[in-house]
Amino acid sequence: MASHFTTLNNGQIIPAIGLGTWQSKPNEVARAVEHALKAGYRHIDCAWAYGNEKEVGEGLRASGVPREEVFITSKLWGTYHRRVEECLDQTLANLGTTYLDLYLVHWPIAMNPNGNHPVMPMRPNGNRDIDESWDLIDTWKGMEAMVKKGKVKAIGASNFSQTVLERILPTAEIIPAVNQLEIHLYNPQLELLEYLKSKKIVPQAYSPLGSTNSPLLADEFATEIAKKHGLKSTSDVLLGYLLAKDIIVLPKSVTPSRIESNLTGTLEAYSVLTPEDIKILDGVAAGGKQKRFIMPPWGIDLGFDNWPVPTK
Repeated sequence: MASHFTTLNNGQIIPAIGLGTWQSKPNEVARAVEHALKAGYRHIDCAWAYGNEKEVGEGLRASGVPREEVFITSKLWGTYHRRVEECLDQTLANLGTTYLDLYLVHWPIAMNPNGNHPVMPMRPNGNRDIDESWDLIDTWKGMEAMVKKGKVKAIGASNFSQTVLERILPTAEIIPAVNQLEIHLYNPQLELLEYLKSKKIVPQAYSPLGSTNSPLLADEFATEIAKKHGLKSTSDVLLGYLLAKDIIVLPKSVTPSRIESNLTGTLEAYSVLTPEDIKILDGVAAGGKQKRFIMPPWGIDLGFDNWPVPTK
């Protein structure tokens, strides 16, 4: 089970397979978290913006697994970049814990804290109300302050391109421990992964199986490799492939059997995939299947490849 863990740049140990909770409904997520922990998961990925952290906390307590045995991640939302501690305190209260193992900046975009909506403020022209006077460098200082206060053990980024990371790294006292990104067979972000490795920033994959009704699950290359190794499903290959590349995977499910297979199947695939398999899978997107599923209309260029630059 050594493959089940990764070491962050601060020496912290993180389970390499976590339960994602995005788009998990409040009445489902408590049961999903409880089941995952009873099934052997020790890593839960949350966010203030998901709106379900109170129920995640209920699942944590119902599982009977001690808090210190569970690695909990949450994320700072865009309307709180000027008020990092306030957002964090809400998350801690909702989860029912005094600290987080990892706290991420959800998107490198500050939004108007006094706008017309607490989560997604909009401008009259329909664009998102971005707080253009705020500097991301100061958001990162606010994150660092939470480590110094002992409220979080590690801090990291989410949805940060190389261009965005290079804005904060020159002044950062604490290098981001992770960068959580949309990474999967059709959006492998190979160049960004090389850059993260050079900076000792661990990549995490959200939506590692793609989106709802994902074409990844029917991909012929991944399916053929699953058949070759006698694996139960294509999803095992999709997740094991990422794990083999030292990427932390965060598959989301509220179905008990799927929660279990996302853990056991991933580890099984990891143990049998060959370097040749990885090479084949690395080339799938470049062979004409490159596709992102998560591209919110922020209206600004985030610096990612394969993401259309917004027109003004």
